[in-house]
Amino acid sequence: MPRLSVIIPVRRARGHLRECLESVLSQSFTDIEVIGVDDGAPDGSGLLLDEFAARDDRVQAIHLPAGEGAGPAGRRNAGAERAVGDHLLFLEANFVLLPGALQAVADALNAAGDPELLLFGHHKRSFRGRPRPTRSLELLHELPAGPLTLADHPELLDIAQVSWNRAVRRTLHESEKLAFGPGQHGERMYALQTLAAAESVAVLPVACVEHRQQRYLPELADESEPADGTTPLQIVEAYAGLMTYLRDRPALHPLRALLFERAAQELLAGYPSVERRRRRYVRSVAAFHRRHRPEGYRFPGGAKGLRPRLIAGGRFAALGTLDTVLALRRTMRSVPAALRAHAKRTLSARYYWWQRRRPLDRGLAVYAAYWNRGVSCNPEAIFRKAQELAPQVRGVWVVSKNQVDTVPPGIDHVVPGTRRYWATLARATYFINNVNFPDHLVKRPGQVHVMTHHGTPLKIMGLDQQDYPAAAQGLNFDRLLQRVDRWDWSISANPHSTEVWARAYPSAARSLETGYPRNDVFTTATAGQIAEIRAELGIRPGQRSVLYAPTHRDYEASFTSRIDLQRLAEALGPDTVIMVRAHYFYDGAGLPDRPSILDVCDHPRIEELCLAADALVTDYSSVMFDYAALDRPIVVHAPDWETYRTVRGVCFDLLSGEPGDTPGAVSTSTDELARIFLDGSWNSPENEALRAAFRARFCPYDDGRAAERVVRAVLLGEDGAPGGR
Repeated sequence: MPRLSVIIPVRRARGHLRECLESVLSQSFTDIEVIGVDDGAPDGSGLLLDEFAARDDRVQAIHLPAGEGAGPAGRRNAGAERAVGDHLLFLEANFVLLPGALQAVADALNAAGDPELLLFGHHKRSFRGRPRPTRSLELLHELPAGPLTLADHPELLDIAQVSWNRAVRRTLHESEKLAFGPGQHGERMYALQTLAAAESVAVLPVACVEHRQQRYLPELADESEPADGTTPLQIVEAYAGLMTYLRDRPALHPLRALLFERAAQELLAGYPSVERRRRRYVRSVAAFHRRHRPEGYRFPGGAKGLRPRLIAGGRFAALGTLDTVLALRRTMRSVPAALRAHAKRTLSARYYWWQRRRPLDRGLAVYAAYWNRGVSCNPEAIFRKAQELAPQVRGVWVVSKNQVDTVPPGIDHVVPGTRRYWATLARATYFINNVNFPDHLVKRPGQVHVMTHHGTPLKIMGLDQQDYPAAAQGLNFDRLLQRVDRWDWSISANPHSTEVWARAYPSAARSLETGYPRNDVFTTATAGQIAEIRAELGIRPGQRSVLYAPTHRDYEASFTSRIDLQRLAEALGPDTVIMVRAHYFYDGAGLPDRPSILDVCDHPRIEELCLAADALVTDYSSVMFDYAALDRPIVVHAPDWETYRTVRGVCFDLLSGEPGDTPGAVSTSTDELARIFLDGSWNSPENEALRAAFRARFCPYDDGRAAERVVRAVLLGEDGAPGGR
């Protein structure tokens, strides 16, 4: 029987659950069981539970039937029912245990003689903020070690009333029939019940949990959880349930006055937040007082009950005045916003505004890629497949003026800033891009945005960049979140990307785990097509071709080759051609003039270069994840790995050598890279095994049908289209 049972209710936690679970399983104290409870999380969080359960026998994954509205209360209760540990701990899926937390909890329980309840501290980390100590932690320092009781120490009520800052003896939980009620206040009532029922309470003035606040997304509020227990009237009901719990247990009657007074104070203080049915709320609070006020209880100041006007259904004069003030403030807030919006309108903006008043064109889709640089990448693959499967949805590309000449014949396009551009943005229904559309785009109701992304993340992205100034480069995170809020769909190449996108771009967007549409060609290309591409590039039949595609470094202004290309070409000889592809952020590569070195920086199709290559040499470019779909050798040339991961930040250790992390051979110098190709280790059985594991992790959906899945899910609205979460 484990000493501690850690219960983790899971819902929409795909981006944070891995870190949460690892923070528990990596603790020095190991006499634990971890119970993760999922009730059909739409983002696939339950798959992560299964992954951890398969590799660690301390983890149980419980999957409740989807669609039954279990909510957080149902998930916590289900986990507690399955637990067999001496003490129950609850942890939110987006929180983490701090190092040494469980050992500190176990030691405190032992030192206090196994109390029925142990309260411990936490740090709070606001969304986009840093961890900081909390008032609860300060209060814990002021309390004696214990054992304590609530009757003797009513200041225990000032400790955060949550489930995840306490260890509850399982026998207390079961004998007192403790359970979570619905909604956020159901958790508070559970916390108060544990305080009231425990005959021995110990405190641990140490931060054990980091409470990580998440971005509030109202779009998900109704979808993700039932509304029970969150309205003002239901708060009254929650406290009524607590008082009934005390009434039914004679041993707890001495606590009724204390908890009644706390409830009365909170219910009255909550009045200003009541926006609807205020009179009904007042009547409910008055009824609560009449029904649950302990006999002989006197309010501070000597009154035995609420003022007569409140009991009679009237309102406090102060509350009536407050109503007027709040209404006036709401009115005044709307005036400056309207004036500012009117003042900023330009002629183009007025035209755009007028066009947005016209009906949406249900058969119009807008495509763009790489900040309007032309027709390419995932949006192009979707566009081509839409022409085949959804011809009723015509596509228009947004292309910069200096890139118009690159648009293939027959493809409709608009140039930013033109009248047709504004009309297209205003009336199109679908928007498909591998980067964000400009800030001036106003999303109308009914418009659908698809973020395709353009790589699998090795480097940190989005909000994770806040801790890496060199990576952020002055990025405005507030505006980034505004752009992210326009997304309806976020295409994912693999489960790893799904987790990272969920954390880096917190939004209400649905994840489409389809694979990258641009990589379909790796499955569908024929031998004849590949031979034609090689011939166009000047690669002779039988000549080995190596694609060198290094990544962009935010801390460098121009391209710097980490390979002495001249020496490498000499070492490999004329039977090997080296194609050099600098990142598109750089203007040229300045390559040596040698027949076996091909400058392909301006080639419009990176996919064609991958098809032409017998092997890929890269450092930290996401091209490695795409190339892995071809099941051809990959060599990582990483002479500056420590610098890159320290300055730029990375999601995992590319050079760990572990299957799934490292895709093949690794070099740190030109001579070492040359030896890898000369001695055959670039394609050795050992590196082939690494490549297979890497491919399994990052290319699970690459079957040549990614674009089709996107078109069917987004443009055709087929509910059964695979990949959508």
